[in-house]
Amino acid sequence: MPPETPSPTIVGLLLAGGQSRRMGGGDKCLTPLAGAPMLARIIDRVWPQVGPLVINANGDAERFASFGLPVTADVVEGNQGPLAGVLTGLEWAAENAPQCEWVASFACDAPFVPTDLVAQLVAAVALSGAHMGCATGNGRDQPVFGLWPVRLAPALRLALVLEQVRKVDVWTARYHLARADYGNAGDPFFNVNSPEDMATAEELIKAEAAP
Repeated sequence: MPPETPSPTIVGLLLAGGQSRRMGGGDKCLTPLAGAPMLARIIDRVWPQVGPLVINANGDAERFASFGLPVTADVVEGNQGPLAGVLTGLEWAAENAPQCEWVASFACDAPFVPTDLVAQLVAAVALSGAHMGCATGNGRDQPVFGLWPVRLAPALRLALVLEQVRKVDVWTARYHLARADYGNAGDPFFNVNSPEDMATAEELIKAEAAP
């Protein structure tokens, strides 16, 4: 059963493995936003919600050294997308945080991720007795913002490696999926995919800070 409230026994997984083609390549999450890397803002919002926190990213891990967090590359080759990142997080938790039965995942291009997301996911899973949970808002699921049981790591590895499953929702359809619904008020899962989106995010942050 899931824990009743967020606790140090939930691993936080920062999915930073995207290739950022619309941002000109490179690490989108390291792009400056309001005077700091976008990833720094996301970490500030996420870390109080979880215990161990790990970055999933491929390539040279040293580019994330300033954040002081462990970095783990995909455990399956070929840039297979966020589902591979989830598997990586589950297997990292099993090896490095055996006290943790759950992993909460977060996209690293969403600078307004809710600060109560893990609490809402835990509550949704507990209320319905679901296998796992994801966020939803404005009528759309946000599958990369999810709560995943570590015990399903072997099943996910089989789906990825043997069945070539790539879409998160294809895999989650096999299980009872609870939803933490953020309704239609704003877009807490606004993601930055272009320079225009970055400019929008800057304006939203300024609006947040305005008296």
